Amino acid sequence: MQPEFKYIYQLYLDGSFSKAAQHLYISQPALSIALQKMEASIGMPLFDRSRRPLRLTPAGQAYIQTIERIQGLEYDLEKQIYDFQNLNSGSLRLGGSHYLNAYILPKLLTGFSRMYPGIELEIMEESSDVLTEMLRNRNIDLTFSCDSDLMKEFERYSCFQDHILLAVPYGCPLNAAVRDKALTARDIMEEKHLSSSCPLAPFQSFCDLEYILLTPGNNLYDRAVQIFKEAGVEPKVKLHLSQLATAYHLAAEDFGCTFVSDRLIRTAEVPLLFYKLESPLATRTFYAILPDRNYTSFAVKSFIQYLLVN
Repeated sequence: MQPEFKYIYQLYLDGSFSKAAQHLYISQPALSIALQKMEASIGMPLFDRSRRPLRLTPAGQAYIQTIERIQGLEYDLEKQIYDFQNLNSGSLRLGGSHYLNAYILPKLLTGFSRMYPGIELEIMEESSDVLTEMLRNRNIDLTFSCDSDLMKEFERYSCFQDHILLAVPYGCPLNAAVRDKALTARDIMEEKHLSSSCPLAPFQSFCDLEYILLTPGNNLYDRAVQIFKEAGVEPKVKLHLSQLATAYHLAAEDFGCTFVSDRLIRTAEVPLLFYKLESPLATRTFYAILPDRNYTSFAVKSFIQYLLVN
């Protein structure tokens, strides 16, 4: 990529001449002169210098979109040449939430790594919103999502499902009123909640409880909001958290109730009761999603093939 494009992109990332110059290992005056030459050549500014941090002008936005496309092409070319030179090897940059990285991917990645020891794995952990943006910008090769809107934007492969349950501390008095619909952790581990005969608890029964919810930007937060809306319930939110596992453990300590994935429940000794939800939003299908690209590397193709048979 041309040095001028690198300068513009670094300014866009940092929003500051001084920070961008440091990252580029050039002086601030040199960076300023380079940008001025670029702007003079097109006859309009790329950044609004009156804003702090720097903001892109419409022309600047067009430049950034073009630079990101060039970065993607360069990355594809680099991968293609690497595959020619190094058969059965390569690198794979995966992005996942803490829930996926801690509870879903370990077994999958262990098996894949044993089958393809020459492929180097890099795993990044962020919220679903951040991961989606990283995928668009080609900062990762692949991530996972159950957001139906994203399915329209990216190439996708169905991977697995999980089921959202309401977790209520065992000592909560409300449990007595719906005891015939409650499930223990052992019941979940034995997959009794997946049976069509498993009783459903009316969500209105839980309207007076205090809830631990995930933060906005997390798919489970969005689903919880919709579930409350469907039931006509205005939740009493006690705490927002970024990690599903933390919400699960806090609920087990009687801090409040929360929504959990059935895949988190790995031990029967949990002081919680679980309730199967009537909403269709309680079943999530996760897809591996990939960015637009001109070339699919050996590492990515191998991982997708492994996903489809495991």
